[in-house]
Parts: sequence; C-alpha cells; structure tokens
Amino acid sequence: MAQRKRKAIYPGTFDPVTNGHMSLIERASQLFDELIVAVSMSVGKTTYFEFDERIRLLEESLKEKKWLSKIRVIGFEGLTADLAGELKADAIIRGLRAVSDFEFEFQLALMNRKLARSVETVFLMPSLSWVYLSSTIVKDVAINGGDVNGLVPTPVKKAFKKRIKIK
Repeated sequence: MAQRKRKAIYPGTFDPVTNGHMSLIERASQLFDELIVAVSMSVGKTTYFEFDERIRLLEESLKEKKWLSKIRVIGFEGLTADLAGELKADAIIRGLRAVSDFEFEFQLALMNRKLARSVETVFLMPSLSWVYLSSTIVKDVAINGGDVNGLVPTPVKKAFKKRIKIK
C-alpha cells in the first residue's frame, strides 16, 4: 500500500514576498511532499500590492527554484483552518522571527487547532540572515527610496521600481 503524501499550507498576505518568506518556503518544501503557498485576500486589510499581483509575484519568485515542483501557489479568502480542511492538509506552516511573534502565532495555532483538529501547526524560523525582515519593513524601505536589493526576490524589486523610484 502506498504511503500518503504529506501536505502543508503556508498562508500569508505576502505583501510583498520577501527573502525571509522564500527561506521558509524552501525549508518547508524539504519537510513535506507538497507545499501550498496560500496568498490571503486579506479582506479588511489594506495591501500595497493587489491580490492577483501578490500571487503573480510569488509565482515569478519561485520559477527558478529547484524545489518548485513540490510547490503550488493559490489565492484564498476566509479562514486558514477551512482552507486546510478543504485541501486535506496535514499542517499549517507559520514563521517565527522573534519572541515577539510567538504570542500571536501561538493564539492563532490554538484557534486553528480548535477549528481543524487534524491539522498541526509547524513553526519554522527563517535563516538567521532574515530574522529581522518583514514585508512591512521592506515596504517602508522601498517607499522611502531605500535599496531593497537582497531583501526581496527580483520580481518584487522590479514591481517596486515600476511604482516608485528606488535604487
């Protein structure tokens, strides 16, 4: 009898996807047979990049990665726990950069467990070189004319360049 493939989802707004996100995607893809990166529509949250653009930027950022065959990018609206159930995911991937992230992520994990009992939450830390990085910080740097080279994948840097003048 064939063993069932292990599937995880990595949900987020990805506004925009950063090299920290890419680090987590790569690490999660090594732990699971299939990884679904789920871009949240984020109703009620103002985003810098539009929903379809965030999906496209993620897809373009992943194109040249050797682990791409295990990864699928989708968009979704609603509860992550519901999505995990629909997709029959075994786990939800969440990133932890610092202790300050833990309290919120812990509460979120407990709520997801209540809503989808069979789905585990797996916390991953990005590589040490990306611990300080967040989408909010990247947007602030870009909007204020700073250099985002090395902080985001090339497609994201190009998307910022189209909107604003950056180095």
